[in-house]
Amino acid sequence: MISLSLAVAFFIGIHLFVSGTSLRHTLVERLGEKPYMGIFSLLSFIGLFWMIMAYHTAPHIELWGQTTSARWLSSLLILIAFVFIILGLLSRSPTAIGGEALLKEEHADRGIFRITRHPFLIGFAIWAITHMIYNGDLSSNLFFGGFLILAVFGPKAIDNKQRQTCGDDWQRFASKTSIIPFLAISQKRNTLEIKELLTWRLVVALLVYVAMFKLHVVMFGVAPVLS
Repeated sequence: MISLSLAVAFFIGIHLFVSGTSLRHTLVERLGEKPYMGIFSLLSFIGLFWMIMAYHTAPHIELWGQTTSARWLSSLLILIAFVFIILGLLSRSPTAIGGEALLKEEHADRGIFRITRHPFLIGFAIWAITHMIYNGDLSSNLFFGGFLILAVFGPKAIDNKQRQTCGDDWQRFASKTSIIPFLAISQKRNTLEIKELLTWRLVVALLVYVAMFKLHVVMFGVAPVLS
């Protein structure tokens, strides 16, 4: 469990206390953008690999145990998570690295970004907390909790960085969008356009979900729903 705890701390640390702070700017100035990204990507891969290996070898310490009631709800939540994650990955995002130029576009707040300006991280948060609740053991809570922390604090760190570097372009985009899903829509700062979501990206999200649903037992040894 110590190895898993250290791996989670390392993975969170390099994202929140390096990538999400002024230290990133300092390192980029000294190393250059591409060398920095190369080193950061390597460290991220090492951290993720360490987490996965430590999780699979950690002792099973039950907290509340696997949640068996309303198991169908976990499948629904993961479906929602996949929609946010895949649409976030496949859409041109103003919050992604190198996406600053998109902020100058008139309709940067279209599609999934009408719902949340950080769809990937929102989906990741839903995915993580669902696995924490339904697994109910210490190692799962540490492992998935690490991803949840990143997903919760990551949007604010990204917003702060974009606000400092993009100025008015970012403020215009932020004024029409929200971190919390549907908040900007509920506040009349944006509108929900369902037709903008009904694209090939949604089809890919559904196909990936079905594939993971079918392969979950093979890949992870656990059925996503109880028979």
